[in-house]
Amino acid sequence: MLTKTKIYLSPPHIGGSEQKFVNDAFETNWIAPLGSNIDGFEKDLQHYLGSNSQVAVLSSGTAAIHLALLLLNVTKGDEVLCQSFTFSASANPIIYQGATPVFIDSESDTWNMSPELLEIAILDRIKKYKKPKAIIAVHLYGMPYKVTEINAIAKKYDIPVVEDSAEALGSTYFNTACGMLSDIGILSFNGNKIITTSGGGALVTDNLDIKNRAIFLSTQAKDNAAHYEHSSIGFNYRMSNVLAGIGRGQMEVLDSRVVARRNNYNFYKANLSDFNSISLLEEPNGFFSNRWLTCIKTSSFEMREQIRLNLLEENIESRPLWKPMHMQPVFKNCLYFTDGTSEELFEKGLSLPSGSNLSQLDLDRIISVILKTPNL
Repeated sequence: MLTKTKIYLSPPHIGGSEQKFVNDAFETNWIAPLGSNIDGFEKDLQHYLGSNSQVAVLSSGTAAIHLALLLLNVTKGDEVLCQSFTFSASANPIIYQGATPVFIDSESDTWNMSPELLEIAILDRIKKYKKPKAIIAVHLYGMPYKVTEINAIAKKYDIPVVEDSAEALGSTYFNTACGMLSDIGILSFNGNKIITTSGGGALVTDNLDIKNRAIFLSTQAKDNAAHYEHSSIGFNYRMSNVLAGIGRGQMEVLDSRVVARRNNYNFYKANLSDFNSISLLEEPNGFFSNRWLTCIKTSSFEMREQIRLNLLEENIESRPLWKPMHMQPVFKNCLYFTDGTSEELFEKGLSLPSGSNLSQLDLDRIISVILKTPNL
């Protein structure tokens, strides 16, 4: 029996120029975390994000969040408010610093951090003499969070915001690039992201001193001396020149990748929007999503599972939406402020195949399986 070709959720998509930049790293023997590809990749990202951006490329998005918390002086005993509806990498660096996450539920317009619950949490913690040290908000699935509202609350209580844009490169909020909307932004170039360096990430800021401090900490915090001198704890978080070469090639096709993913969303919307049992996340006015993943919300857990299992049987990968952090065993003892929004999204939501290299035949195959669902 022939096995049907697998359709993945969000596979890497090579553009064509990556090998040229990688070969240059080998030919010049710059295969360490230093070299022209690193400088070039950072400049490409800075040009893309805006003229006042400063970018330090790192080994992962998780490393970028960790350094952001370090740069904001988050230390043992502090509390950090974190979006609950996200991947665990948003929250894990809080633990690295010996701090405690406090989880905030989402709102239904963008599926991101609820400004209302954020302010409730801040007031609660201040009342208990535990003013939060930072806020981690996430542009989930490429959809910007409510930046104006979140930033206003953060400013009101003088709490810095880490903008987790791991899934949102290419997204904008009222024409400003995601990653440049808060105190410190982070990006991810993991293999499943809209562009990839195999593994990698970046810290984004508008302050050159912060960028330079991030680079210092990410290269083992070596002081300026003829010998190895260390007055700070450092990390091995800098991106390699080889992987940065992949990133330079990927930057050449980023805009086309955004177009392709948005086209995927439009195809799914055109074929599913007539069914009352399925809804898709719309863009509020002024929000522009890269549509990294197209996600649907079904009418019930049973329907979500029926669709997922039917796709799986046809060798098509899909995945339930993120399980909220406040429901994760590892964070079971953490405080959370929720209204049930993210729990419902986890129960009824599904991410559909969204790769920028999906063919029309792939899309037709996916939708034909979904449309066979009973009682759709």
